[in-house]
Amino acid sequence: MTVRRLSAGLVAAALFTPGLAACASGTGTAGSTASPTASASGTAGPSGAPVAGDAKQALLDSTKEVSNGNFRFTLAGAGSTAEGQVHEPSQSAAMKVSIGGPSSDLAMKLDVIHFKPDSWVKLELTGPTANSLPAIKQLNLGKYQHLDQTRIKGNRSLGFDFDKVDPAGSAVLTQGITEVRSTGTGTYAGTIDVSKAAEAGSLNAATIAALGTQAKTVPFTAKVDPQGRLSELVLQLPAAGQTAAQEIRMTYSDYGVATAAQKPPADQVVEAPAELYSLFN
Repeated sequence: MTVRRLSAGLVAAALFTPGLAACASGTGTAGSTASPTASASGTAGPSGAPVAGDAKQALLDSTKEVSNGNFRFTLAGAGSTAEGQVHEPSQSAAMKVSIGGPSSDLAMKLDVIHFKPDSWVKLELTGPTANSLPAIKQLNLGKYQHLDQTRIKGNRSLGFDFDKVDPAGSAVLTQGITEVRSTGTGTYAGTIDVSKAAEAGSLNAATIAALGTQAKTVPFTAKVDPQGRLSELVLQLPAAGQTAAQEIRMTYSDYGVATAAQKPPADQVVEAPAELYSLFN
């Protein structure tokens, strides 16, 4: 399915779930498949490498610093990218998301800022079909639109939960590791059962359902920094039906030294109209 065939609401949902965007666009590139050699509960690996159980524990431990809520991150799936920062000490976060490119019939960019208790979003729509979206003229494109928190609660596209500070849900994903091996200093490869990972944020229930039984053995690679903190996690989603194989890549950096988000200038802010909430629901 191409972007131009998506409803506005589905495109909006895809923005914050690169796995869904990948399945929607069908333009992903097949990644290499990891070849794990030891199960998560297996015996010792190559000489000098951790046993498999130690490798899984290392990855489980690598996500603990994420929960402290002070880091920068990126997410990328087919035709969709996101980057931003989380700064739990100030109860703030920011994310810039894009889906589609210059050749797309419909491309979308969002600049979302959260500074509890307020949230704002600036939306940009381009491409030949952009003007066909309902109530396009009421969306205040180019302005930061102040969001009513009661209308975005639980909305993964517009909201942010400071009790669950990881947009990608790496802790949920690593819990599903079924096979893993150390491939070098701070590098790992294996498989993850993503069948119960819809809450992770980097995957969507529709994506997982499309994978069928393949969801139980999704290949992955991971990297940790010298302090043992997760720096990269890459999922290689296999082809499913008419959807090509897709890669989902998430990275983490600047642990403990990320900065607070910046509130938009007052003269750039308007109240979000009803049409905006309709677009994302």
